[in-house]
Amino acid sequence: QVQLVESGGGLVQPGGSLGLSCLASGMSFSLFTMGWYRQAPGKQRELVATITPDGNTDYADSVKGRFTIARDNAKSTVSLRMDNLKPEDTAVYYCKASRSWALPSAYWGQGTQVSVSS
Repeated sequence: QVQLVESGGGLVQPGGSLGLSCLASGMSFSLFTMGWYRQAPGKQRELVATITPDGNTDYADSVKGRFTIARDNAKSTVSLRMDNLKPEDTAVYYCKASRSWALPSAYWGQGTQVSVSS
């Protein structure tokens, strides 16, 4: 009964900020690499950011310097702070939990819509 539930999506103006959160349950959260992915209509799903159990982060070039991923193992949450948003950031954002020691190797949340427009 692993569940990942995203929250925080919405409509913002270009240059604005938005924070997303993903709450995980039914798993040993601290052992998973967590990530945020996004998918715009008609496009492939793409990696936005990841964070390992030890806190190492990676970002897509398109969001580097604007987005920040963080995790709180005590709360089983992973967040994505998005600053200086651009219209091209508009997409459904998905939370992902990954592991290498068992199958399935990944779990996905249901997604939350982020729309950036004036």
